Amino acid sequence: MQSTVVIVFSHRQRLDLVADVEPDNASAQSARDWFDETWARLGCEPFRLSGKVLLLDKILGVADSLGYATLSQDQALAGQFAQQTALALNKPHIKVDLPGRVVGF
Repeated sequence: MQSTVVIVFSHRQRLDLVADVEPDNASAQSARDWFDETWARLGCEPFRLSGKVLLLDKILGVADSLGYATLSQDQALAGQFAQQTALALNKPHIKVDLPGRVVGF
């Protein structure tokens, strides 16, 4: 499956990424684990006052922590982010909207 992952950092900054993935249960779990580990490694903080962190929150937090400058310059890391996002969500079109704090399909 080919999946497009659009990350919107601001009205001027966005990245359009493409990931070719073969989703299955094992790869989806591996992608969720990648977000867990990356979230912790980057020191991301919960967005919700309750402190509860959902997978979509982790995707937003990791994208925000990595930032436009890093992801636009490091194609390997951007590709890895797109691939892990596509595997975790198993959707053909994914929009990570940082200003709106929402991940849409």
